[in-house]
Amino acid sequence: MSPVPAQAAAIVQPAPRDLGASVAARYRASGDARPAPAARPSPGALERIGRAAAAACGQGVALLSFVGETAVALAGSVAHPARLRWRPILYNIRSAGWDALPIVGLLSFLLGVVVVYQGAEQLQRYGANIFVVDLVGVSILREFAPLITAIIVAGRSGSAYAAQIGTMSVTEEIDALRTLGIAPLELLVLPKVLALAIALPLLTVFADAAGVFGGMLMARAQLGVGLGDFVDRLAKAVSVTTYLVGICKAPVFAVIIALVGCFQGFLTKGGAESVGRHTTASVVHSIFLVIVADALFSIAFSALEL
Repeated sequence: MSPVPAQAAAIVQPAPRDLGASVAARYRASGDARPAPAARPSPGALERIGRAAAAACGQGVALLSFVGETAVALAGSVAHPARLRWRPILYNIRSAGWDALPIVGLLSFLLGVVVVYQGAEQLQRYGANIFVVDLVGVSILREFAPLITAIIVAGRSGSAYAAQIGTMSVTEEIDALRTLGIAPLELLVLPKVLALAIALPLLTVFADAAGVFGGMLMARAQLGVGLGDFVDRLAKAVSVTTYLVGICKAPVFAVIIALVGCFQGFLTKGGAESVGRHTTASVVHSIFLVIVADALFSIAFSALEL
């Protein structure tokens, strides 16, 4: 028998079958569809609460770690004063302190006016007009002035710290500093913490004066208490301890605001949306922690009978 030509053999041999195509064709022919993967059920309320609590605990641990790193950097700078960057410190004192005087003074003045206006009607019923001085002096100097100043600075300077460091993180400037051998904590965090620890007590003193002055004017207009009588009663009603209790809160509030703002800035990743989100978080967390610290101060001072 003569051999079969190569062309004829190629025609006789069957073409290889595409199993995937044939299976797909059978599914299409029969109208069947591949079973879709089962959708994962949405997490329940308890699971969401647990995840939120775990995330909050993780962020709290990270914040404590950041505080520790900052303390170590501060100790190193104190041991070697040449490492302190005085120009950024002075710049932050001006931006966080001097530039905030108008808004702090205005709001503290209005707060003193509101305190006297709300208490005037009650004091007039009992003929105790002069005791409005005690109300203004103790409430403004001990509680309201440090707290309102810290809240204003948290919204004004704390958010600026988070936005500045967050923008540098997004644009990879933080990584560039590390590449150049410059510690970001020493350049960006320590000047802000030290500057705010100096500026906030001074702002609190200014807020004390503005709040008492507002209360003094309102007491004269609403209750007929003269300026001389107000000053004489203020010296008797407010002790030095009451004044110092309000002042000593300010450095603690300053450290909280600066550290939370810088911490949220370092957490920023991605783009502009992340910068805005962490800037908002810095303000919310700062105000929350400041109020918690103020409550703890009140409990401690009450236990110490101060």
